[in-house]
Amino acid sequence: MTSSSKFNSEIRRRTLLAGAGSTALLAMTGATRAQDAVSGELVVLNWLGGSELDMMHSIQKAFLAKYPNVTIREVAITGQGDMRGGIRTALMGGEVVDVLFNTWPAFRKELVDAGMLRPIDDQWKSFGWDKLVSQSWKDLGSIDGKTYGLTYTFGDRSGIWYKKEHLAKAGIAEPPKTWDEFVASFAKLTKAGYAAPIAIPGKYWAHAEWFETLLLRTAGVETAAKLGAHEIPWTDPAVKTALTKYAEMLTSGCCGAPNTMLANDWDGEADQVFQANAKNYLLIGMWMNNRAKNDYKLTEGRDYGLFQFPSLGMGHDDTSSVDAKELLVTTNGPNPKAADAFLDFWTSAEAANILAKAGYASPSSNVDASLYGEVQKVATQAVASSKLQFVLGDLLPGDLVDEYRVQLQKFLQDPSDANIDTVLAAIETKAKGSY
Repeated sequence: MTSSSKFNSEIRRRTLLAGAGSTALLAMTGATRAQDAVSGELVVLNWLGGSELDMMHSIQKAFLAKYPNVTIREVAITGQGDMRGGIRTALMGGEVVDVLFNTWPAFRKELVDAGMLRPIDDQWKSFGWDKLVSQSWKDLGSIDGKTYGLTYTFGDRSGIWYKKEHLAKAGIAEPPKTWDEFVASFAKLTKAGYAAPIAIPGKYWAHAEWFETLLLRTAGVETAAKLGAHEIPWTDPAVKTALTKYAEMLTSGCCGAPNTMLANDWDGEADQVFQANAKNYLLIGMWMNNRAKNDYKLTEGRDYGLFQFPSLGMGHDDTSSVDAKELLVTTNGPNPKAADAFLDFWTSAEAANILAKAGYASPSSNVDASLYGEVQKVATQAVASSKLQFVLGDLLPGDLVDEYRVQLQKFLQDPSDANIDTVLAAIETKAKGSY
């Protein structure tokens, strides 16, 4: 994942484009689409769930209204945790699809290496996506000079969600801006009657979120990128520093008992914050916005907010972790024309605005940014003004990411300095055989 100032400047350019729009371009691309004779069955492999799935269905419904001669057959992958395994099993089991949703750059490469993905450079040109989606997102979806992924939404993974009434009850006037203020707030929240200030979803993968932003804030995007590519070992002192900061948080009364942390995935911990009113802070992706609006019936900006990860003063507070979701098309899908039209539709104003209304950011300049609520504006600004690094876990090879998350679970159970060394040594041992 691009993680440089170049990427940062390109993000800014995308943000500017998002506000600009282009009537001439819309007319041109609309005419191009009108010429397409798209029909037949389109097979879409999907693993999204909950209100996010509802959003996807709304866009599919709008697509079918535009292309009434197309039918969609959805191959739904269900499960918990990292969904790559379920997708892999479906494809290896002989399921043939035209389009699939993806959020893991490492998985995209795995599919490309297996000859399963069709490059989309010609479509990028013919549909005019260069005028709608910035080069940075095109670069993100590219491998070895060919473009495979079309990003349809992106998110700030260094934003901390909170319920406003919780901080008010604890006498905290504003979300903490520094690490010391953040740690100091734990005692106030506990005294106010909350079971644990931070919700740590340790069951599958979400407990790694804290480590990944701490790595950025203590060592910077270049170090994180090197670790993702295994150009530095997991036993590097910079990696230990990040995990030591995580330990400082755990030993400051942030999160309750380890068995509680390991019992829940992100959605269960979100319930603890936004429904049970038992916990206060949650570090998770922007899909939380959609869940808060639709599942909890909360009002963005009034009932809940998002603040950027507190500054640590170690020279890297201008960094953020970011994710992206993309659409991929397969080499063996029976309806490539409908697949291409489906991708193009996600760049349209109609699809981009469905995303915005549901609480998601769209990289398309067709989006009406005035539809973004307070939380999405905070997140979008953070992405625009930060040095960025893609979610570390999504960059790691499949067998390594499993070991990485298991070892971090062992760290949660024992955050001692000695165990930090043991945990990092175990990940490094696995990494040596994973690249």
